[in-house]
Amino acid sequence: MGSSDEEGEEYLFKIVIIGDSAVGKSNLLSRYARNEFNLHSKATIGVEFQTQTLQIDGKEVKAQIWDTAGQERFRAVTSAYYRGAFGALVVYDISRRTTFDSIPRWLDELNTHSDTTVARMLVGNKCDLENIREVSVEEGKSVAEAEGLFFMETSALDSRNVKRAFEVVIREIYSNVSRKVLNSDSYKAELSVNRVSIVNDDNDGVKQNKGYCCSR
Repeated sequence: MGSSDEEGEEYLFKIVIIGDSAVGKSNLLSRYARNEFNLHSKATIGVEFQTQTLQIDGKEVKAQIWDTAGQERFRAVTSAYYRGAFGALVVYDISRRTTFDSIPRWLDELNTHSDTTVARMLVGNKCDLENIREVSVEEGKSVAEAEGLFFMETSALDSRNVKRAFEVVIREIYSNVSRKVLNSDSYKAELSVNRVSIVNDDNDGVKQNKGYCCSR
């Protein structure tokens, strides 16, 4: 799902949040969309979504963010919701290594069911649980770099990096779409020369490894 109104300069992009059950997907979305956190939230049944709007370069950019259930019995249902996604947050719980070990499976599923080039962010959630951490920051960065993902640790509980995680993905989607509008031969040549760039901002805990492609 991606559209623009040439007169109104509006964009609508679909983003999915995926990962094992109880990694905090619903609370990440509720913290970003409504600035709410429910300590006793239950497993999501099926799918729900929220829409958020950003102003980028004077244009209205709407993100329709889908919370897909992580429980195994819903995977057959939610696989349809990957289609049309322009962005994805792949979430694990830093205090449960099994959720981190599941990341390759979620990435495989995302690649299998997505029909677009997806801006992907690896999110280590619940970084407020430092005292029971099972997955190091370095491990998260390493996987993100190997897979060409953005990386950030977040806490839906205390809001740390939540807004930035979503907005990095939304801005990357907008940037990807904007680049594709520039479909000149010189632009394609520039892409072919500068395939990958890596930016590391240690102060914000962001690892960026971008591979560019000329077609979606």
